Amino acid sequence: QVHAQESGPGLVKPSQTLSLTCTVSGDSITTDYYYWTWIRLRPGKGLEWIGNIGYSGGTRFSPSLKSRTSISRDTSKNQFTLQLTNATPEDTAVYYCARDYLGIGYFEVWGQGTRVTVSQ
Repeated sequence: QVHAQESGPGLVKPSQTLSLTCTVSGDSITTDYYYWTWIRLRPGKGLEWIGNIGYSGGTRFSPSLKSRTSISRDTSKNQFTLQLTNATPEDTAVYYCARDYLGIGYFEVWGQGTRVTVSQ
C-alpha cells in the first residue's frame, strides 16, 4: 500500500520561502506513469493544483504560481519537495501531496495534509 506524508513548518513569515516535503512509502517515486503532485486548500476556496513532478523528473506548474514555485525530488529518500518563494498570507492553506496516475487528475493516493500559516 502506498502512503504519502507531508512535513514542514506550520508557520512561515511573509516574504520567506514556504518549503514542504512529501515522503512516500510503498512505491518508488520513479515508477512509470505516476506524477507526484502538490495541491492546496485555502480558507473559503476550492482545491488548487500547484504543480507536479513526474516519474522521469519533469515538472509542471500552475500558471498562476509558476513564477514562485519549484518542485524537486530526492530519489534516494523517496521524497519530493515544494518550494514557494515570497510567501504571502494568501498562501495560507492546507497543503497536500498526492499521486496522479498519468498526470490527468486521477489522484489515487493522498497525504493527510499539513496546515501552513503565513503570518508575522
